[in-house]
Amino acid sequence: MAGNSNIAEYSVSEISGAIKRTMEDTFGHVRVRGELGRISRPASGHIYLDLKDANAVIAGVVWRGQAKRLKIQPEQGLEVIATGKITTFPGQSKYQLVIDTLEPAGVGALMALLEERRKKLAAEGLFDTARKRPLPALPRVIGVVTSPSGAVIRDILHRISDRFPLHVLVWPVRVQGETSGQEVANGIAGFNRLTPGGPIPRPDLIIVARGGGSLEDLWSFNDEIVVRAAAASDIPLISAVGHETDWTLIDHAADMRAPTPTGAAEFAVPVRSELLASLDDLSRRQISGLLRLIANRRTELRAAAAALPAPRDLLALPRQRLDNGGERLAPALRAALRDHRGRYFAAAGRLSPHVLRRTLTVLGDRLAQLDRQARRALATGTDHRRHALTAASRGLTPDRLARTLALSRERLGGLAARAERAHGQRLATDRARLNGTAKLLDSLSYKNVLARGYALVRDADGQPVRSAKTVAAGSALSVEFGDASRLDVMAMSGDGKSPPPRKAKPARAKASAKSAPKGQGSLF
Repeated sequence: MAGNSNIAEYSVSEISGAIKRTMEDTFGHVRVRGELGRISRPASGHIYLDLKDANAVIAGVVWRGQAKRLKIQPEQGLEVIATGKITTFPGQSKYQLVIDTLEPAGVGALMALLEERRKKLAAEGLFDTARKRPLPALPRVIGVVTSPSGAVIRDILHRISDRFPLHVLVWPVRVQGETSGQEVANGIAGFNRLTPGGPIPRPDLIIVARGGGSLEDLWSFNDEIVVRAAAASDIPLISAVGHETDWTLIDHAADMRAPTPTGAAEFAVPVRSELLASLDDLSRRQISGLLRLIANRRTELRAAAAALPAPRDLLALPRQRLDNGGERLAPALRAALRDHRGRYFAAAGRLSPHVLRRTLTVLGDRLAQLDRQARRALATGTDHRRHALTAASRGLTPDRLARTLALSRERLGGLAARAERAHGQRLATDRARLNGTAKLLDSLSYKNVLARGYALVRDADGQPVRSAKTVAAGSALSVEFGDASRLDVMAMSGDGKSPPPRKAKPARAKASAKSAPKGQGSLF
């Protein structure tokens, strides 16, 4: 029966491959909305997860290279929209969604994720008030982490220049996009890694700034990596993200939150003119106080001098004590001399010749005993060394040395052959890689396009001309062909006539750029 059937016969691999192709052709690019369930992050760097709703569950995978570029990191319970393709895994006879992008399902999901992340970081103590440090009263260098091309950096520099001009360092970052969070965190950490007194001055204060925007636009400043970098900063940090009504997680971790980037500049530096006026007032008050203090001290000194007794009265008692001491000094010296003389004679009585001879006899006997012990130890050690030298000399025969030398030569020959083979294989691999790179370079060259019949048009400056609209009539052009030949031509007008040469207009003087503060170059 089975041999006569017209039904096609498949192997397990064939039917699995057919199912895989059918699934990928039918669902090659889909968007799936659901809630994240189980999430697994093995050491390989891939992310395995479950996407579910009330009635079904589908397995998903994010490969390691794609996981690094996700806008948000998967968290259990988050409602998301996953974009990717459906494929099968023949090893376990199951299908799965290979995810390319992952985004929250609306603002509500972002707010839920933001609140959950805020509670998590707050539980770790990153938002504690005790961690916040006071800002320096007068920083010498300020580091700004922001976009170098926006209006934010212009407002900050303008406000600092008006209030108190000083040195400003800008760490350029993207303030929106997939890599924005990592770049902002790197900027904060980079300023902290600068060493005081190095070629690049270390900032005394950091400002992280960005203009206003929607929740999605400001999401980079809610990234966990940015919040942790702000909390770990050794340099005091001001966050100035968005407008006054915008709040991000970095605002909680920063040492101070400014409602706007301009407000951050006002918090960072005082007004120089106000400081000078305050300093002048304090100087006048100090001089006046010193003059009053000197006058008071002079009056007190005169009053104290009038109350002091006469010098002879002050020296009368000390002079009397000196006379009494002088009278007692001579008897005391004679008594001390008698005492020392008695001690001397007592010690001399103990140092008789008989005592000295007996002490020398005892020391001589002890020295002779030590000499005999040293001689016996030297003889014993010499015998041991002689026996060891004799035993070692028996093993150093010519035959044994020859065998050792032969084995060493054989081993050296084997190592030399292995080194020669390895060198040859390495040269072959490098030669193949070089040839492949040369072929790839040749295939990408624009000269291959010229060889197929095209031509490259350049203007008088040697720049490629991409459109005829950018060429003025009468302009000098250069045409390059596939055989590397060049032809110099002149652009004609629509009627085929060369227009008369136009008179050159006098160049207008460009407005000079606003001078930057002393000690710092202009960014614009």
